[in-house]
Amino acid sequence: MTNKTIGKIVLAYSGGLDTSVICRWLQETYDAEVVTFTADIGQGEEVEPARAKAEAMGVREIYIEDLKETFVRDYVYPMFRANTLYEGEYLLGTSIARPLIARRLVEIAEETGADAIAHGATGKGNDQVRFELGAYALNPDIQVIAPWREWDLNSREALMAFCERHQIPVDYQRGEKSPYSMDANLLHISYEGGGLEDPWNAPDDAMWRWTVAPEDAPDTPAVIELSFFEGNAIVLDEEFLLPAALLERLNAIGGAHGIGRDDIVENRAVGMKSRGCYETPGGTILLKAHRAMESLTLDREVAHLKDELMPRYASLIYNGYWWSPERKALQALIDATQEPVSGTVRLKLYKGTVSVLGRRSAESLYDEDVVTFEDDRGAYSQADAEGFIRLNALRLRLAAKLGRDLTG
Repeated sequence: MTNKTIGKIVLAYSGGLDTSVICRWLQETYDAEVVTFTADIGQGEEVEPARAKAEAMGVREIYIEDLKETFVRDYVYPMFRANTLYEGEYLLGTSIARPLIARRLVEIAEETGADAIAHGATGKGNDQVRFELGAYALNPDIQVIAPWREWDLNSREALMAFCERHQIPVDYQRGEKSPYSMDANLLHISYEGGGLEDPWNAPDDAMWRWTVAPEDAPDTPAVIELSFFEGNAIVLDEEFLLPAALLERLNAIGGAHGIGRDDIVENRAVGMKSRGCYETPGGTILLKAHRAMESLTLDREVAHLKDELMPRYASLIYNGYWWSPERKALQALIDATQEPVSGTVRLKLYKGTVSVLGRRSAESLYDEDVVTFEDDRGAYSQADAEGFIRLNALRLRLAAKLGRDLTG
């Protein structure tokens, strides 16, 4: 790649220190026009100030978009229909936001006639993989610029010196910098770096921003009802809410009751282990409620098949393959299973825990006449179980007769 091949670049731009430096660096290094794209996906900070910052950098085409509804409806909800957890714990709050941002970068590049896109992900992290795999899947000819893999500005001090040399106004010059690298959207907030780099160190109590400590949560539990239609949460306490509003409401309720904290050592796509802490209050509630709804409405083998496929689906999202044919195929299967997943779940939120109090559905496969310990009413003959057991024991009995030791 040479500078002459690139005349315009679309930059994923937050207005913070890193992306402000990247904006000027791209202008100078590539002698190119920079288009900025700032997405509001519920990070809890005003995104409009990024406009003034971009204008001060000489940017003429500035995209600032509210994508919260798109994010939850088209990315978070499909993922939750699969009950997705990476490595048994991580609710993929950062991972699931990247395909949306990658898509808009590529679309804006096409709209503006740009030759390349650029991002601020580092060469050690997962996000570079997610952005770039997504971009290439959507436009195989797009050029991607990752400054952290090219420049020598490898410290905060070097970035600040660059700002001073180029008269770049950056808010982070004032006050103390958080010791953590944080990423937030409507699904979660994550914390990495600082004291967390030693996995023996407990998280600082002051680090958490969305949730109260479970021991400080109210002594009176909250009881809520969450209703689903075809696998998607649509009603909270008898109020119909669009996906973004519903997740935002669950975040507030869950956070107030200490729900959704997690401390994980995970395996990054690039091969290293990393330690991160996460707050996902609404997502934690959604996952518990969705599984409860499925327990009532899904066929046994369909439910077990979903559970077997989920780790693969989670890995695809974590490793940046949202726009892959295999993820699309898995999504079609998952969505087909969700047709009967409709009904209401009642939950108790109490000091960091989510408990299911009840569930009901017109699609319920639960039959009281079959499961009752009282009179079977002709729905189930207990004598039938003898033949079932004998048939399933046949191979074990044959092996035992041959003297094969199956005990250990």
